[in-house]
Amino acid sequence: MKVGGGPPPSSLCAWVVLLILVESGEPYRTPYDQEQGQNRESTDSRLDSRTDTRDYHRDARPDTRDYHRDARPDTWDYHRDASEVRGKECQRCCEPGEEVRTQSADPQYPQHYPQYQAVPQINITILKGEKGESGQRGPYGKSGKSGQSGPRGPNGIKGTKGSIGTPGDPCKVQYAAFSVGRKKAIHSNDYYQTLVFDTELVNLYGHFNMFTGKFYCYVPGIYYFSLNVHTWNQKETYVHVMHNEREVVILYAQSSDRSIMQSQSLMLELEREDQVWVRLFKGERENAIFSDDFDTYITFNGHLIKPKSEG
Repeated sequence: MKVGGGPPPSSLCAWVVLLILVESGEPYRTPYDQEQGQNRESTDSRLDSRTDTRDYHRDARPDTRDYHRDARPDTWDYHRDASEVRGKECQRCCEPGEEVRTQSADPQYPQHYPQYQAVPQINITILKGEKGESGQRGPYGKSGKSGQSGPRGPNGIKGTKGSIGTPGDPCKVQYAAFSVGRKKAIHSNDYYQTLVFDTELVNLYGHFNMFTGKFYCYVPGIYYFSLNVHTWNQKETYVHVMHNEREVVILYAQSSDRSIMQSQSLMLELEREDQVWVRLFKGERENAIFSDDFDTYITFNGHLIKPKSEG
């Protein structure tokens, strides 16, 4: 039956039912929308105020998504392009208990997407704070090993002439010297006999004792000594120069028809209180030294060459 030449009542009822289904059902969702919807469902599960409503739509109209996916391919492409654009945009995310703000390119099919907010990332390594106070000085470390000596440096500049110093003590020079002689002749006995002198020529500081015929050392050092005698005709001359009790050198002359002058000299290193003297050999043979009461034929001399204190 037709009313007013329009479509039959059955067709009109079908269109009304279809319109009711479209208005009350969920909008068409792209594959991207499905993935976002799953994420949103996970987030919305924590929101008590919207849990029942979303479960209702998810359970009540499962076939509508398939219907729209098959019936509207152009719309699917459109939403796919729009979703790619929206995926590149930053939108604010919702907090727990806060409704998610939706934004859709098509008002007829609103889409529920979480909004993201760009959070600035700060590289804290480039931040530099104010300079702190200096810390306390730490303890000294152990001394290292001594290095090798470096090469000698160049000579420095010559300095200025210094001032004249104070005068020093006068130089203390030590001396020792003697020279003695004998004018009387002497013959040997049965024992060793010390040759005593009767004439004092030089006796500095009295170091030579005229009574004992010996020189006593008071200044240690090196000394020079010499002995001169006159031999007797047809007799031997045999004497020693003694250092303390030790025979050092000998003066000897064989018997002859004529008399001659004989001499002996030496150097000795003496210590303090050492003695030097002349001894006549004992009379095993005819032994004598010639002289007269007027002339000096026998002499004994000695002097200090270098004191020991001078090094």
